[in-house]
Amino acid sequence: MYDLIVIGGGPGGYEAAARAGALGKKVLLIEEQTLGGTCLHAGCIPTKTWLKTAHLLAALKKTPELTGTVALDFAGLQTRQKQIVAQLTAGIAAMLKKARVETVHASAKIVAPNQVEANGETFAAANILIAAGGQPARPPLAALTLDSAETLNLSALPASLVVLGGGVIGLELASFFHAVGVPVTIIEMTKQIGGALDGEIAKRLLLALKKSGINFYLESKVEKVEADGDVRKVTFTHADGLHTVEAATVLAALGRTPRVAGLGLDEVGVAYDRHGVKTDDAGRTNIAGIWACGDVTGRCLLAHAATREGLIAVENMFGGDARMRYDAMPAAVYTAPEVAMVGATEEQLKAAATPYQKITTPLAVAGRYAIEFPDETGVLKILLAPDTRQILGAHILGGNGGEWIHSLAMMMTWQIPADRLNAVIFPHPTIAEALAKLRVES
Repeated sequence: MYDLIVIGGGPGGYEAAARAGALGKKVLLIEEQTLGGTCLHAGCIPTKTWLKTAHLLAALKKTPELTGTVALDFAGLQTRQKQIVAQLTAGIAAMLKKARVETVHASAKIVAPNQVEANGETFAAANILIAAGGQPARPPLAALTLDSAETLNLSALPASLVVLGGGVIGLELASFFHAVGVPVTIIEMTKQIGGALDGEIAKRLLLALKKSGINFYLESKVEKVEADGDVRKVTFTHADGLHTVEAATVLAALGRTPRVAGLGLDEVGVAYDRHGVKTDDAGRTNIAGIWACGDVTGRCLLAHAATREGLIAVENMFGGDARMRYDAMPAAVYTAPEVAMVGATEEQLKAAATPYQKITTPLAVAGRYAIEFPDETGVLKILLAPDTRQILGAHILGGNGGEWIHSLAMMMTWQIPADRLNAVIFPHPTIAEALAKLRVES
């Protein structure tokens, strides 16, 4: 009898398993594929490896005091990202071993509220944590398109690329290919890129990406994708009628869907819908002893959200009383310029009729930003509660905002008024120094 069986070895699953093991609990983790999940093998880590190289290449080309030519070795880049993935995968295995977590590589199915079947065996546990993750959404025309995982496994750069979808995944991959010289067109159904980004930030990002040379068609519906030899023809409806664009490769970046099939949810009675397994802010499902975290819940499709959800579930299943703070969840989009955010957007505050004050400052007030990102026009935007001065939302466009957005998330989590920033000494020169220039009134 186990204290906990975890189904899924992604960030939510392996961190939860390791934490429970560190608490002295008997833990079994069941993962059908390789430890690490989508983030490590077909998401966060490979894409950021690509993007780091692309940003370096772009920076070198834009630095006038450097001469000579630099070319991308795509095969070498693929080798490097696989080495990084292998290194991190080994680290996860070592962490689980240290925590005395047993691991089984098999598909898993819940056959009773406290029983899981895998590899022809039935395992019993006081608690089951569903951390099965998600998968790329595939359109009906999937045969003529690649999803994000397939794109990351390309052996050579495409001659040209059409991206279906202007969300985070589509934007990041488009940014890479554009930076390394591939002509890129993005077709997006809505009038805004970046999904749930703050509207003002999304508009600024769109202008920057267009200026860099990426082509966009917004408010456009894809009608069909056809093959003409090695060329793909994408036909879509735009405001002024039908259009067709051609490319060597088409990437379908249409979001992700929860991986719920085959888990035994219907048989056991776990509540779920097309968005994922239903959980409360403690990680509980509607069935006692069964918990869920990560993309399978559809609540917040971020690796660090999955990790936190898994840790909170473990704390609660063993006597704690912790809750998720989705309103203080930071995120980043690794385009050029980079975007980072936490909390509410201006549109969300308006829709909820929540009073707020907006304070903005250009990132160029920080000397290091001018040094490292001379071609960007970045901005820091803070949304405050007028009475308490607490942060309702924070948004950064430009620089390396993803590296310091957590300081604003921390302030939101602990409800620290923004005027307390006035007493903080920031190291100089740093881009985060822009926070010191806000000068929030008490």
